[in-house]
Amino acid sequence: MNQAARNQTPVAQTTFQHQHAAHCESGVISSLLRHQGVAISEAMAFGLSAALSFAYLPFIKMGGMPLIAYRMPPRFIIKGLAKPLNATFAFETFSKPDAGKARLDELLAQGKVVGLQSSVYWLPYFPEDMRFHFNGHNLLVYGREGDDYLISDPVFETTVRCASADLQRARFAKGALAPKGMLYYPKTIGNNGVQPEAVLGAIRKNCKIMLGPIPIVGIRGMRMLAKKIRKLPALSAETNAFVGHIIRMQEEIGTGGAGFRFVYAAFLQEAAVVTNRPRLAELADELTLIGDGWRAFALATARMVKGRDVMDPNKLADLLLDRATVEAAFFVRLRDAAQQC
Repeated sequence: MNQAARNQTPVAQTTFQHQHAAHCESGVISSLLRHQGVAISEAMAFGLSAALSFAYLPFIKMGGMPLIAYRMPPRFIIKGLAKPLNATFAFETFSKPDAGKARLDELLAQGKVVGLQSSVYWLPYFPEDMRFHFNGHNLLVYGREGDDYLISDPVFETTVRCASADLQRARFAKGALAPKGMLYYPKTIGNNGVQPEAVLGAIRKNCKIMLGPIPIVGIRGMRMLAKKIRKLPALSAETNAFVGHIIRMQEEIGTGGAGFRFVYAAFLQEAAVVTNRPRLAELADELTLIGDGWRAFALATARMVKGRDVMDPNKLADLLLDRATVEAAFFVRLRDAAQQC
């Protein structure tokens, strides 16, 4: 069979149920696990991996600006589920794009659903105004028809198609967090259910991350960023660009500050049932209100960037410090609620 004929050969599709999700990585891994028979929601996958965070990383640049993150790094969610589910995951990267494509086709031919890390910018099914150079986007490929890959992208309500050349470009994009064609899939899964001890352990781990001593992570990271904001001059293009970057990182990259807190609040609601600890449901309500506070911070920054309000770095720094104070107290209460009896 010649190459042109092979390109038109459909790959047998496995029966797969697409689900829309709040965030790409937690949405992808929960869909992938459900396909393997594990009853797990996106919120439980996010919380069970202890992925909620905050980080101000001035030494990692995106468009010349420091990386500001509201969750743990890419793959942290997937890898974090290995221990509680007694699972192993295969992660593969490639130095040559052709090898990456061949491996994806091979796995699809075996009937596997495959997770990919990619760049948002080069995926043509994203509207143009939603494309930006971010290499940490996750999606699922569940089949191929001719030269089109069949994709379940959790940020979309329905499945989509992507031409082979476009997917290759997205998989092998350069820059920060370059995916290097990374693909992943579960190899073995020992537990099909979630155990109370694993849930409580994940909560304690997440509290340790948020309350920990690292200056750029968690509550201390928020305070460091607030200090940086306070030093900005009130009227300058540099300030407008930096503040605009903050709002972009919070509300457009991934799920954002408020969004991740809403996802974690949903996890705490499930955790209250799994562990039979109603206090966790009360704390879920508190975290939802904290998420609303992050939305208010986002609104204040957006109004200043757009010139609707006077640019006031001191006010923004105060708002961010308030978020830090509120979350510091919250995670102490959450840690206490998750202590072993």
